[in-house]
Amino acid sequence: MLEVRVKGVGDVRIDEDSTLLDLSKEIFKKDYKKYLGARINNQIYNLDTPVEDGMEIEFLDNRDVDGYRIYARTISAIFIAACKELYPDAQVSIEHFLGPGLYVKLKKPYSIKFTQLKEIEGKMWEIINRDYRIERKFYTKEEVMKIFEEEGYLDKVRLFKYLDKERVSIYKINGHIDFYHGYLAPSTGYIDEFKLKYYYPGALILFPSKKNNYDINVFKEPKKLAKIFEECSRWLDILDLAHVGSLNEMIVNGQITEVIKIAEAFHEKKISQIADEFCANSDNNIILIAGPSSSGKTTFAQRLAIQLRVNGKRPIAISLDDYFVNREDTPRNPDGSYDFEALEAIDLELLNSDLLKLLEGQSVELPKFNFITGKREKSGRVITVDENHPIIIEGIHGLNPKLTYEIPEKHKFKIYISALTQLNLDSHNRIATTDTRLIRRIVRDAKFRGNSPLRTFELWKGVRAGEEKNIFPYQEEADVMFNSALVYEMAVLKKYIVPLLEEIDNSSIYYSEARKLLRFLEYFLEIEDERIIPTNSILREFIGGASFNVH
Repeated sequence: MLEVRVKGVGDVRIDEDSTLLDLSKEIFKKDYKKYLGARINNQIYNLDTPVEDGMEIEFLDNRDVDGYRIYARTISAIFIAACKELYPDAQVSIEHFLGPGLYVKLKKPYSIKFTQLKEIEGKMWEIINRDYRIERKFYTKEEVMKIFEEEGYLDKVRLFKYLDKERVSIYKINGHIDFYHGYLAPSTGYIDEFKLKYYYPGALILFPSKKNNYDINVFKEPKKLAKIFEECSRWLDILDLAHVGSLNEMIVNGQITEVIKIAEAFHEKKISQIADEFCANSDNNIILIAGPSSSGKTTFAQRLAIQLRVNGKRPIAISLDDYFVNREDTPRNPDGSYDFEALEAIDLELLNSDLLKLLEGQSVELPKFNFITGKREKSGRVITVDENHPIIIEGIHGLNPKLTYEIPEKHKFKIYISALTQLNLDSHNRIATTDTRLIRRIVRDAKFRGNSPLRTFELWKGVRAGEEKNIFPYQEEADVMFNSALVYEMAVLKKYIVPLLEEIDNSSIYYSEARKLLRFLEYFLEIEDERIIPTNSILREFIGGASFNVH
């Protein structure tokens, strides 16, 4: 017999040669399928892993972030298997999340028609109800490339071509073979709730998550966000840059300089168009910019200001930080710490009063917040604006109507910015936008803020909670959206972040996150020569060498 300790259960004895799945069945009885994986020594394991004496085990359900990832990945695999059974010639693409829904589609010549939804959904439930075992086996890289070439998965062949690994795991569901970056559940029966929602030319897979408060009937369509994703997807398809294997080929073939030039030109064109749109409406006076952490808001705001100057405007930036209430008046978190991200941390009355005076042509002395004393002071900076002096305000609350509650909507021009990753590993393995931003932040924090990766991970949970509360609910309030992701950026950031992540060992609760990012970065070749990256690039905000003052 082996003895292990299970979190929330206590000490448990089980037969030798047992797996985590056997242990799960022993402990949770008929509810064992709620648990999709396990965390041991701060590392994630699939349930086929053998149990060892003395293990301390935490089983993961859908409410754990890693359990949620396994659930999402497994339901993606079931969708792919269902489509392949129904439409053998169709190419399935797992695209990105839109709110709580995972957007999926069939590539040309197919699109998902409304009448097909029930057919696909029915086939998915058939696969789930038959509870097919999901087999995971290891092969050499050469064997895997041959298998996927025969299957017609050329995007996976291109992905593995440059992977510096001898052995690769692939999955099999009822004879259907595929590769997934990360673990799947032991069998298809672990999926117990989902539905498909028509979203031409694809569909949304809705399943219980924190984003919909674990209610699959809760969905608010993010129309503007969907449009930005679709635009970027079309652009990358034209350039043959939808997947990492394509990017690696261009690095090897010496085409990456051209890719960087095109990506940066695309950014410049979009920023120019945003400036033109602002200037086209004479009522626009105030530009409000908001977006989640590490979206490149600072560089974007300065590049936008330049484009506005090209159009004859002379923008003035106002910092929301200078409108903080005095420290003793700052709202507090439940643990007693100051909540600087709360809307109430800003003196809304003073901000709106100053903005109204400026709109009326009066002069205003802007405040200056002293972060050492924790008090607001006079700055001596007096400004007056007219129709040629738009005001730029950048901050997390920019899209919240309560921030500028006294200002008529017709005077506001609201911009949402985020790094909305469209480059995916391959057709079936998406790259999370959150991972892109986290990698940016770890690199920037280590290089410019003196924060270790552990400190950034520690802060990240609070940052994400603030985004969910203060930013994402208001993103559709934006007049325009800007995607700050650069198709080539992971190939640059890799050399900065890998040494930082490798410092984290399994004594840290962030070890599994660090390992996840390291495994993901293995698929990217590096871009060594940074001289080809413009000094006004948003990427420069994170790696250094920026021509703007961004730190």
